[in-house]
Amino acid sequence: MLTTQQLDKYVDALWWGLTTARTKPYEKGDLIMIRYEVEALPLAEAVFKRLIDEGLNPVPRLSLTPEMEKSFYGKGDDNQLEYIAPGEREFSEGLNGLIVLLAPSSLTHLAEVDPSRMGKCAVARKFLRDVMEKREQNGELGWTLCSYPTQALADSAGLSLEEFTAQIVKACYLDDEDPAASWKGVFDKASEVKNWLNGLGIESYRVVSDDMDLIVQHGEMRQWIGVSGHNIPSFELFISPDWRGTSGVYYADQPSFRSGNYVEGVRIVFEDGVVKEITAKSGEEFVRKQLAMDTGASRLGEFSLTDRRFSRIDKFMANTLYDENYGGEFGNCHVAVGASYADTYAGDQTELDEALKEKLGYNTSALHWDLVNTQDKTVYARLKDGSEVIIYKSGEFQI
Repeated sequence: MLTTQQLDKYVDALWWGLTTARTKPYEKGDLIMIRYEVEALPLAEAVFKRLIDEGLNPVPRLSLTPEMEKSFYGKGDDNQLEYIAPGEREFSEGLNGLIVLLAPSSLTHLAEVDPSRMGKCAVARKFLRDVMEKREQNGELGWTLCSYPTQALADSAGLSLEEFTAQIVKACYLDDEDPAASWKGVFDKASEVKNWLNGLGIESYRVVSDDMDLIVQHGEMRQWIGVSGHNIPSFELFISPDWRGTSGVYYADQPSFRSGNYVEGVRIVFEDGVVKEITAKSGEEFVRKQLAMDTGASRLGEFSLTDRRFSRIDKFMANTLYDENYGGEFGNCHVAVGASYADTYAGDQTELDEALKEKLGYNTSALHWDLVNTQDKTVYARLKDGSEVIIYKSGEFQI
């Protein structure tokens, strides 16, 4: 559905994202993996060509198809689920960049598979993500990802393929003459808000809407980040809070597709930093198993807000990349249960080892699942001097 010109502009946006997301510049000969799903082949080919032109070494890797995933997760034994191919660690340790092209041909093909089997695989492969996270902290790795329009995504979102594609074109500035320049403009605006938030001296947050009342502890040595090039599109700003200070009720009114399962109306209650109650209108058993994946899966890893004035996304897209950046009438708040983001650390990234993470309340898990609330809400910030200010209301930061 994307024209040749739009594909080229998409590549320009992804190149901006990849180079912005890494603190050190790329050098000729650097190793870049392109992980793509089969329907994204036209974009993968365009990205591959650009990386060759930049003097880099692209390594394309095709993700499992829905039928492969059904065989693997549905029929594989524990040894197969936990198997790591020779060279995977070495490859990750030498990787300089990663571009992920999401283009699912199905969103519900794993609905009959026990989610704990997917969790077992994720836990076994977590060390590879840890390797790449450490390389990113050292400025040796950058990554970005995007979505390519598919009929499965459009159908799940209740849109025609043309409508779905139009949202991608609008959200990623593929209708602009210079998408990279447009993203630079968003980056500059977001930086103003981040600098304001980071200068307030915040102790904790309280998020209030019709269906939720949640307390989130900011944590020591934290910084608000976002619009960093990691996701195209990305309009959200977020922190990884101190998970130990989470309490109250969070409600995700926006549906979610995850691991071949549909989930809607998730309500979770936190006590002393840990999820104590879970209910959902649809997919409740799946949610329970996901949050039992490992110790950190039932703790908070991310707290995020999106200003409706930033985001060009105004439709449900059945795609976390878009739905967590939803603008619409009231913007969105989302949290992620599971893994935290090391780059929200306000000090020297290279010093954030596992011991310091534990001390500061950074969460560790094989899970990272974004749950989105699009209701009208007010976000209060309690400052270190004891005062309280409103930082977000009716979908807008109150800068």
